[in-house]
Amino acid sequence: MKRLLINIMTISLLLTACDTSYEEKVELYQLKVVLADKAHPEKLFQGATLELRGIGRDAIFTDTADAKGEVTFSVPSGIYEATSQHITRIKNGINNVEISNGTSGQIVVGREKATSIVLNMVSAKVSQLVIKELYNGGITKDNGQAFQSDKCFILYNNSNTVATYDNLCVGIISPYNSHAGNKWYDNDGKLIYESEGYLPALDGIWFFPQDLTLQPYSQVVVNCHGAIDNTQTYPQSVNYANSDYYCMYDPETGYVNSMYYPTPSSVIPASHYLKAAKIGISNAWALSVMSPALVIFQVKGTTPREFATNVSNLTYTPKAKQDDINKVLKIPVEWVLDGIEVFMTTAKNANQKRLTSQVDAGSVGLTNQHGHTLYRNVDKEATEQLPENAGKLVYNYQLGVEPTTDPSGIDAEASAKNGAHIIYMDTNNSTTDFHERLKCSLRE
Repeated sequence: MKRLLINIMTISLLLTACDTSYEEKVELYQLKVVLADKAHPEKLFQGATLELRGIGRDAIFTDTADAKGEVTFSVPSGIYEATSQHITRIKNGINNVEISNGTSGQIVVGREKATSIVLNMVSAKVSQLVIKELYNGGITKDNGQAFQSDKCFILYNNSNTVATYDNLCVGIISPYNSHAGNKWYDNDGKLIYESEGYLPALDGIWFFPQDLTLQPYSQVVVNCHGAIDNTQTYPQSVNYANSDYYCMYDPETGYVNSMYYPTPSSVIPASHYLKAAKIGISNAWALSVMSPALVIFQVKGTTPREFATNVSNLTYTPKAKQDDINKVLKIPVEWVLDGIEVFMTTAKNANQKRLTSQVDAGSVGLTNQHGHTLYRNVDKEATEQLPENAGKLVYNYQLGVEPTTDPSGIDAEASAKNGAHIIYMDTNNSTTDFHERLKCSLRE
């Protein structure tokens, strides 16, 4: 068993420092985690990776499942979150993996507590359209203050065929920050909405005003706040004055905060302004500068605005006043194309997941106010197998923030400029799929 014993030693030393009478011994309790797919009970998960993360303490334990799909940990008492992933490569080429993910939070370990849990593994849905990059943490200005009104994300066609989407929408999932108090967990440590098949979106949603078409291996930039050339004022920021870019700008909806929504650069056509459907009371769609959970989804059978304004699709944050502040929109999980769960690196012991395992079984850490961005890793094997990439791939990638750099070693941006086609990792697990990058790719 591959337990990170250094964490137990750390806990022991901390306790000893606080209480000189404490013996340097931590009592351990066994927890058996059984991996199972309720929809496909015949599936076996031998070799699946499993991580057990302590909530409120610096403790992470990892292991792989045995032939029965079981893992037994010996850990100190506390509250834990378990995540697992099983990947099988089934053929060469694009979308060539079969993926199952599982996650469970609020697992209480200790005396007179359950010593066995079943972690439900769900088949991951691989999408042609993926979130390639998320830039939301901003920079620190020369005077030491932060500038964080220059956010964006980049969507990418991760295939060799044309991708066209109608009613394409963007949402953020409650709560705004991963380390905020999360009221969506039940007494069994499960997200209330997981069994009901939806995600609770905050404040409102944005949507493309017309069908979005992307050519193979191409991308589209979507500015969330500050669709101007921010480098004129803040050189380390991002220039969004580009006629190919899209931006969130719909003051008629009520999102009128000029700090977030200055008049877009004149080079961005009005046809590239995303529209909004607002359900909260704020004057700006508050994409977290620290740790958002962002999803892209496709509304089915109605329009985005009609979906968002239908009262039957609304609910409220549990254990909170039922008012417009706590109102959320229920996004069906089956509509979700992709998602990214961001954890705040400086608050790692308080982070809790919001996205379910079907959408994103993991997380990626962000250190904000440094111009860093979250960038999707390259699928090395699939990318190298494309015959047209011969002699075009650039290696020795160095822009990652250790130890989270892209494990492929391929410099995706330099390779694409060299004419290569990039296939990015898509396992519905941000821990595997993303890394923290030193700067937004739009600054290169």
